[in-house]
Amino acid sequence: MPTESPQPTPERIPAEDEFVRIRDYIPEIVVDLKYATTDNFTGQVIYDFTEAYARYGTVVKLKKAQEILTKRGYFIKIWDAYRPVSAQFKLWEICPDGNFVSNPNVGYSNHTRGCALDITLVDSSGNEIEMPSPFDNFTQIADRDYSDVSETAASNAQMLEEIIQSCGLKGYYNEWWHFNDTVRYKPELEFQPPH
Repeated sequence: MPTESPQPTPERIPAEDEFVRIRDYIPEIVVDLKYATTDNFTGQVIYDFTEAYARYGTVVKLKKAQEILTKRGYFIKIWDAYRPVSAQFKLWEICPDGNFVSNPNVGYSNHTRGCALDITLVDSSGNEIEMPSPFDNFTQIADRDYSDVSETAASNAQMLEEIIQSCGLKGYYNEWWHFNDTVRYKPELEFQPPH
């Protein structure tokens, strides 16, 4: 069973499938887990932890992307990362639409596998830059056909997509903010991040 692992040292590097707290490896990253608050499309708290976790292999790829973005003056902001299976069931109860919420009755989402991230970008002052839509917008402006959004929003989303994908993550077409690792880890049914 993958477990939360400590900061890597010369003596110990976590296994790729271990869960790690993302800020332990990318301290400059901004974490604002929307499902840990009522500030999400459900209006409900979906899970009770406020730190973002993912598989170490996924975090290594995200770190490479952050290094590129830092040179351009941007920082990744995480809206969602690892999500417990119980949280996935809760989301499905509220929004049973397979285009936007993975049905936990037929398989595990990449969020529950610890290898999916919902992200945006902020500037050096911590302000979100213009993107095609707010998080969890379930309309066509949220998809990766950027013809229906402003030129600035399209350019920013394309920059994020190109950099993230160059580091080994792949975008989900219906949500400009959602990226999956190209490695699919086994589902984890028991990992519960600390509160």
